[in-house]
Amino acid sequence: MATPSVADILTTLEYGPAPESAKQANEWLDQHQRRFGLFIDGAWTIPDDPHLFETINPANRQVLAQISQATEADVDAAVAAARTAFPGWSQLPDHTRARYLYALARQVQKHSRLLAVLETLDNGKPIRETRDLDIPLVARHFYHHAGWAQLAATEFANYGPIGVVGQIIPWNFPLLMLAWKIAPALAAGNTVVLKPASTTPLSALLFAEVCVQADLPPGTVNILTGPGEIGMAMVTHKGVDKVAFTGSTEIGRQIFRGVAGTDKALTLELGGTAPLIVCADAEWETRVASVNAAAFGYAGQSCISVQQVFVESGVAAAFTEALVAHAKTFPTGD
Repeated sequence: MATPSVADILTTLEYGPAPESAKQANEWLDQHQRRFGLFIDGAWTIPDDPHLFETINPANRQVLAQISQATEADVDAAVAAARTAFPGWSQLPDHTRARYLYALARQVQKHSRLLAVLETLDNGKPIRETRDLDIPLVARHFYHHAGWAQLAATEFANYGPIGVVGQIIPWNFPLLMLAWKIAPALAAGNTVVLKPASTTPLSALLFAEVCVQADLPPGTVNILTGPGEIGMAMVTHKGVDKVAFTGSTEIGRQIFRGVAGTDKALTLELGGTAPLIVCADAEWETRVASVNAAAFGYAGQSCISVQQVFVESGVAAAFTEALVAHAKTFPTGD
């Protein structure tokens, strides 16, 4: 029998289970009795049975933990804590704020394996993406903005912090979105109340522990979990000076209406339906894999994933057949 070529081996190679064990993540969940309160003013609230909801591993539908559903009173408490912490945090020397952000980056690196596995359990994305992309980028963002914090007085001489920033993030890049929101806000001297998506709250709750380990002043970062109503209560709260939201266009419109007529600053990063055009004279046969990668990378859970493909009629049938055949080769599972 002929010796198979490298191309043959790579084509027929079976996917094995990921080498990362979930043991450390499960131990962390068990340390908390798989019940989590809210993180307000540097401390945890006690979970209240009537106000708990479940977060589920989408790969096997098993319940990972019970999460506290914040109330409007909790929003008041978190905003009050952030407002109390703001004067002290904003008046720190730039290099001191930078040291805190460097400490956060180092703690993320220290717990990188735990964060990656926990993210994959809660979100369902492949471990290769959380381990090799998401978590390293989280650390790099805190390092990057630590550098900007140190240069704030010279590079942003005519700018100052806004105050309390209410932040709402989606479920597709839970910890990376958190870093995109929290790192620049802290670097500029703001304090934060953040609400992760209700389906993927665990890495944000672990990040709250990272804040404690980095000795971040109480109230500087507060984490509230719960449904969209809690996010809207934060959006309309009089103690919030800026709202930063990443998510759907529909919810973005609601938030825009919520801050209309107020003095709040607003940043919206909204989803869309990214198109791709295939012309008949293009070498599309060699790009089918690229099209599918653009559509299904991160399991299709990306705001820039291709959702519409416009194909010239002369090659539409052949292109569609090739695209479907390639998509059927994708492996699924843990």
